[in-house]
Amino acid sequence: MQATRTNLSDTKVKLTIVADQAELDNAKQQTLRALAKDMRLPGFRAGKAPLNLVEKSANPNVLHQEFLDRVMNAVYGAALDAKNLRPVDQPQVTIKKFVPFSELEIEAEVDVIGEMKLADYKKIKLAKDAVKVTAKDVDEVIEQLRSREAERKDVERGAKDGDQVVIDFVGTDAKTKEPVSGADGKDYPLTLGSNTFIPGFEPELIGLKAGDTKTFDVTFPKDYGVAALQNRKLTFQVDVKQVVELVKPALDGEFAAKIGPFKDVDELKADVRKQLESEKQYQADREYDETLLNTVADQSTIAMPDSLIDRELDRMEADERQNLAYRGQTWQEHLEAEGLTEEAHRAQNRDQAERRVKAGLVLANISEVEGIDVTNDELSLRISILKGQYQDKAMQAELDKPENRREIASRILTEKTLEVLKGYAADPKTKAAPKAKA
Repeated sequence: MQATRTNLSDTKVKLTIVADQAELDNAKQQTLRALAKDMRLPGFRAGKAPLNLVEKSANPNVLHQEFLDRVMNAVYGAALDAKNLRPVDQPQVTIKKFVPFSELEIEAEVDVIGEMKLADYKKIKLAKDAVKVTAKDVDEVIEQLRSREAERKDVERGAKDGDQVVIDFVGTDAKTKEPVSGADGKDYPLTLGSNTFIPGFEPELIGLKAGDTKTFDVTFPKDYGVAALQNRKLTFQVDVKQVVELVKPALDGEFAAKIGPFKDVDELKADVRKQLESEKQYQADREYDETLLNTVADQSTIAMPDSLIDRELDRMEADERQNLAYRGQTWQEHLEAEGLTEEAHRAQNRDQAERRVKAGLVLANISEVEGIDVTNDELSLRISILKGQYQDKAMQAELDKPENRREIASRILTEKTLEVLKGYAADPKTKAAPKAKA
């Protein structure tokens, strides 16, 4: 096989490939053997007829097409290996010359991962912040537990901090008076003083009774999660349907025993602290991994094809649509709430998609440089553990599917590579990293 590479851009190449006679002969033999399995010829069992008879008896069009597909796949794969290319999509193939079994020349254009300059990752150091759980953190959880167990009593007086109000509300733009998508609700339970709603909203309800209506303006914070609402003033009309006094139980041994197997409040608080430490440590570990990987990625350079970024954007959007469906919101409602078109929404997420793709490629390259792989024993053990988490036989069977095994193996490889990176980041004595493959 002769292959010539022409760079059409940093991330697109054209391969001109000429098959040699040995490759043509091998593809012909494989094609004839494959056809022979389903061919019945007089005097021979299926699959046992001589290949010269199979060739004479086969439909020429079928034979030539299957031979062509087989030999093109073979020489294209060999050319990728020879030129050390990493394609990210199917190639566009043009047949320049084809004489069955004796000549084949093709041109293949394909998007590839371009040149990569890996950061000197062994020199990157990153300290871990200590996880701290304060007495205030514990007390806040205890108060949430007391609120959950509180006795609820409807009252006719005006609402005060600590009460729960059940409200209907509608938000409109303060200037245009047009309704704002997502700024409305019915039978919404809100505990006053919880600071779980828009800043400035809860204090407006202090003193209102069941049956009262109030209209007031609230300006959304500049860092509000929905970009279309940042610094935006909305006029809310709120109807109070119910005021509920929450009578919290006393913080004593009886309360602790009701929450769990605790003898007293001290045991309850110790358990809460332990759980908070575990949760905070898990979150801190995830943030550390992400920060470390992004630091390495930021110091690396990679030529990435747009098709790879677009594919990641498709995955991100599919996940977002699924999450919206769970919350009962349509895609169009979401876009209107954000004040974005589909194109603008996609453009807004492009930097994040590019960052994800780059981080993944950097991690894969480090695993190659470090010689990290996943053994069959490691994969089998992880799948066994995952199967133990499911009682459903069908779900257990899903884990044995090739695509799921590949996904699990990829996850293990990521974990092992991150552990190596974290070892370098924490060790002040590590030397510079070897050069990455281009």
